[in-house]
This record gives sequence, C-alpha cells and structure tokens, in this order.
Amino acid sequence: MNRFVTGLAALSVCVAGAAHAQDHSAQLKARQGQFRILAINLGTLGGMAQGKIDYDAEAAQMAADSVVAVSMIHQGPLWPEGSSEMDIDGTRAKAEIWDDFDDFSSKWSGLGEAALNMQAAAGTGQEALGPALGQLGGACKACHDTYRAPES
Repeated sequence: MNRFVTGLAALSVCVAGAAHAQDHSAQLKARQGQFRILAINLGTLGGMAQGKIDYDAEAAQMAADSVVAVSMIHQGPLWPEGSSEMDIDGTRAKAEIWDDFDDFSSKWSGLGEAALNMQAAAGTGQEALGPALGQLGGACKACHDTYRAPES
C-alpha cells in the first residue's frame, strides 16, 4: 500500500508538471507571423514615403489595408501566460505584458487607431505617408519600450 501511495504521489507531480509546462509554440508562431506581416507592409509604405520605392496608390492602399487587418486580430489567444522571454526561447515578449495586460491591450488598440489613419492616407499621395508612418511608429514604440526585450 505504501508503494502505491508513493507511486500515486509521483504520478500526480509528473502530471501537474506536464500541465504547467505547456507548449505555446503555435501562439508564438502566430504572433510572430502577424509582426512579420506588419513589417513587410510597413516596409512597402516606408519605402514609398522615402522615395526608395515608386509611389503607387493602389499598392500603398493594399499595404495599409493589410496593416489594419493585422491590427484587428484579437490578441488574447496569442499571448498566453507562460510565453514570455523568461519562459520560452525565441521571443522577446517581456513578462510585464501579463502584469498589466489591459495596458498592453490599450497599446495594441493604439496601433489599430494609427493603422486606420494610415489606411485613410495611403491612397492620397506620397506626401501623406510620412506623417501617418510617424504615428504608426509611435504606436509601435510605445509598446516595444515597455513590453519587448532588447535583442540579445
């Protein structure tokens, strides 16, 4: 009987440990994918704003529309607790995200507002891109300053 109780206790510790050490790789890939989509489209808009890429109203509008679409993705499922840079490799998400998820979500909403302004400006001419990109950059910086660890 004593062996049974000891074995049962060891099994419960193993099960509890396995439940605690969850695999967040799908969430990590999804959130990193959304940032790659943002980067590609912001690169297009930035290149046009700087004159490195010929301004094309249709292409600018499509890029801005994509930025808006990404900004509308509900973030909750992509950021489970236990998926910070302290918990898993391959992310720069700071643990502070989960200390104040409302502030983090507010900063994501700020990105959405800036994206909508870019969407309104993108097709109107090259000169409109710079100010709208400045607002987008500010929204990105507001979150990164607080919630993204520096590159190691």
